[in-house]
Amino acid sequence: MSDQQPLLAHLIELRTRIVRIVLGIVLCFLGLFHWTSQIYHLMAKPLLDVLPAGSSMIATDVTAPFFVPVKVTMLVAFLLSLPNTMYQIWAFVAPGLYNHEKRLIVPLVLSSILLFFTGMAFAFFVVFPVVFGFMSSITPQGVAMMTDIDKYLSFVLGMFVAFGVTFEVPIVVVVLNRMGLVSLKQLREGRPYVIVGAFIVAAVVTPPDVLSQVMMALPLCLLYEAGILVSMVSNRKKQEVTNE
Repeated sequence: MSDQQPLLAHLIELRTRIVRIVLGIVLCFLGLFHWTSQIYHLMAKPLLDVLPAGSSMIATDVTAPFFVPVKVTMLVAFLLSLPNTMYQIWAFVAPGLYNHEKRLIVPLVLSSILLFFTGMAFAFFVVFPVVFGFMSSITPQGVAMMTDIDKYLSFVLGMFVAFGVTFEVPIVVVVLNRMGLVSLKQLREGRPYVIVGAFIVAAVVTPPDVLSQVMMALPLCLLYEAGILVSMVSNRKKQEVTNE
């Protein structure tokens, strides 16, 4: 571990890293600003594809046609600049870590980011078409399905976060097992509770239809099993190293 630096030097370094993170996000946003409308249209495509002919989305707020696409573009800019953000955080934290801590943290962080993006992609490409198609199919006659763009954005962001966090389950399982807080036996015995908990969580955070709830609960259960499998492999390798 490197020698401790004075507090002032740490604060200056922290400020520099934060400025670089913000600058990276701003540059990405400025580069994408010209295409804000197209970016929002891409995000709204799962809903637009299932709307009946002649239907469209609406804006009930005067400023929504401008600010909603800008918000979406800011989200995309944040995601695109995430490699720079993670690098700046790592550059600030790494000097204070031991080598074995670095070897553990790097794969966990990279896996967490990849799984979160996978959860978002699963929601966008798999869940949204099914949920919006179902909602469109049950719309009563005489009722036009015309969703407000601001409410649509709130719904999409909520689902992105929900599925992104759900896909982090293997990381949580592996970390708890690696820290010795939960054994493999306890993880296996906890399967029934996880299944029940998965459907409860899905019922709370997804729309009130069975399809979307199953589409969240089922991956959560499968990811829990994946966490157990990774923990088994990790424990086996650790035991082999110990025996050597």
